[in-house]
Amino acid sequence: MNRETTNRIRFVLEDVLPPFLRDSGVFRWAAKRVWGDHISHLARFRERAPFLSAEEYAELYRNHPRVHEGTDNSAACIDRIVGSIEGGSICDVGCGTGALLSRIQSAHPNLTRLVGVDFVIDDASSLAGIEYVAAKVERLPFADGEFDTVICTHVIEHILDYRQAIAELRRIAKRQLIIVVPREREYRYTFNPHFNFFPYTHSFLRAVHPVPPTFVCDDIGRDIFYMEDRQATN
Repeated sequence: MNRETTNRIRFVLEDVLPPFLRDSGVFRWAAKRVWGDHISHLARFRERAPFLSAEEYAELYRNHPRVHEGTDNSAACIDRIVGSIEGGSICDVGCGTGALLSRIQSAHPNLTRLVGVDFVIDDASSLAGIEYVAAKVERLPFADGEFDTVICTHVIEHILDYRQAIAELRRIAKRQLIIVVPREREYRYTFNPHFNFFPYTHSFLRAVHPVPPTFVCDDIGRDIFYMEDRQATN
């Protein structure tokens, strides 16, 4: 399934179904027909978010079914990211399979450095010219301003301490920071292990406060594309 399909499904589930039904046992029963007991595990996961151990967090992600093939990004978001690259050194934090890095590499063959970061890198493809590093977004093993462009897509919604994560992304970005998160509402029963929900673009702007002088924050097909000029703040 691709991102465009899931975004159409999300429109029905989040904007058409009334909240009282979406949070009900009836919805949980119907969702279990598709997702099994994992739908209840996800609800308990969010309820216990402040108390989860590192092992519990990792265990859920190990067992979480992959919804999208290759990447969580839509084609429109990928095109926007690829067209927004600045400089020669790029870091994709939360790189997953490395699909986005592969697209960037194809579009920009003269880049000097491509680095993918994830807390588990087993799924990453072994592509020539791409370096993979296992690390958490809250504690990135890089120097200040080490990369010209830093990208982080479909990660911030998973991070309990998302302000620390955003601070780290800003710290290592020299010229450009790009973040993509889903535009979605919170309900008790969902099909994803998200902690943070941003139903509007201005909801996400509150999350990245203080907003720098030069930025972009657009809704691209139920995903929020945010980009800020780090040179204007450094």
